[in-house]
Amino acid sequence: MHPFASYVLRNYYKATGWNEDNLFTNLTRSSDAILDFTVPQGLHLSISKSPNALFKTTYSMNAMPSLNGSVGYIFTSCDLNVKSSGDVRFKDMIERFRVYDQPRRPEVKGEEWLAGERVDTRDYLMYGRLYIPTGRLDALYSTRISSNLQGILAAISDPPSPLSTRANVSNLMLSLQHDVGKWCTEYTYSAEDSMWGIKALHNFGRIAGSGSSSESTQTPTRIGVKRVDEEDAVEGGLRGRLSAGAEIYFSAKEKSAGVSTGIRFSTIPDAKPPSAGGSTLAINPPQPPTTITALFNPMLGHLSGAYSARVSTDLALSSRFDFNVYSYESEWTMGAEYWLRRENDPEGEQMSSSTAEPSKKRIHGVVKARASTSNDVAILWEGRMRNMLISLGVIADFSTHGRIKPIRAMGMELAYFSSDSE
Repeated sequence: MHPFASYVLRNYYKATGWNEDNLFTNLTRSSDAILDFTVPQGLHLSISKSPNALFKTTYSMNAMPSLNGSVGYIFTSCDLNVKSSGDVRFKDMIERFRVYDQPRRPEVKGEEWLAGERVDTRDYLMYGRLYIPTGRLDALYSTRISSNLQGILAAISDPPSPLSTRANVSNLMLSLQHDVGKWCTEYTYSAEDSMWGIKALHNFGRIAGSGSSSESTQTPTRIGVKRVDEEDAVEGGLRGRLSAGAEIYFSAKEKSAGVSTGIRFSTIPDAKPPSAGGSTLAINPPQPPTTITALFNPMLGHLSGAYSARVSTDLALSSRFDFNVYSYESEWTMGAEYWLRRENDPEGEQMSSSTAEPSKKRIHGVVKARASTSNDVAILWEGRMRNMLISLGVIADFSTHGRIKPIRAMGMELAYFSSDSE
């Protein structure tokens, strides 16, 4: 599940109108949610609090295999609608398979006037976390520089422990993201190894207007009128949109460089048809939500292709094939994501089915599983019990080396957070 700080950061992007999905870094997010989910190790407990809409605190503790913890603080310039763990939409706390909305320009903050003078303020988020007893410090500062430009500054300071001989590990990372909807470019710099990088993503076809994506997806579509995100259909195939991008990076310290390219095809989210007199009008038959991605790193010779689709209301499947053209090493990974529902569960989350009528069943958890040709098998269950979010998982190794110790990792994570601003 998402850490509380990640949940707050996503709420901040949503409140400021920034589209984090239009980044080359997140090109394979849909398949990664099924094939690369994180299984907790040991026993982890986190408690967070939102005293008001601007300030948040979070505390965590690892009880196994070793005892350690951390304390963090978050401050934002804008009010955030952060829910408690008992009321938050369950799917907002889970990294899951999604067909993301059509590309759009970032929303522009409205003008603010006071006594005839413009008093606009720049939105920002500040986050800091101190780990105990290691003394490691993480910091993050994100600010909206202009309507299409966002800056992110991250820092890490990890001093050596008295029992360790390693030197102090510190790093400063800077990222500038420029998003115009059709194009999104990211410029990065890492001070530790003097790494410079440029990432770019181009979306083919039409993009949505500058309005809210939620408004654009909820607006009924008239029969015979082409939607703003609709592309030309191909007979006998899927209707969707295409995105392509690339990444170039260079390290002045290591005297090394690299490049990678990627492409993504996503189906168009089905719009709900308008109703007349309580009856649903017929439209084109829905297509299964599907995402296809391919990545290639020519310098390392690494090629990766993934196919993900939601085959039913509660089940999503994904597969990925990795291959190296230099060593001929390959790996095939398969995964599934299945949502659990109960009849009239007051603690669950009501979701709508593919029809216009709401479903009486409520989501109370999700099960994820993956297996690969490297003989690794992982299973994860995430759910809610009362006002607490729970994550329980295990990783098994069925290779020859795993016969001695088949269970490679297992653990449970408990998360509770409350909000006084609701």
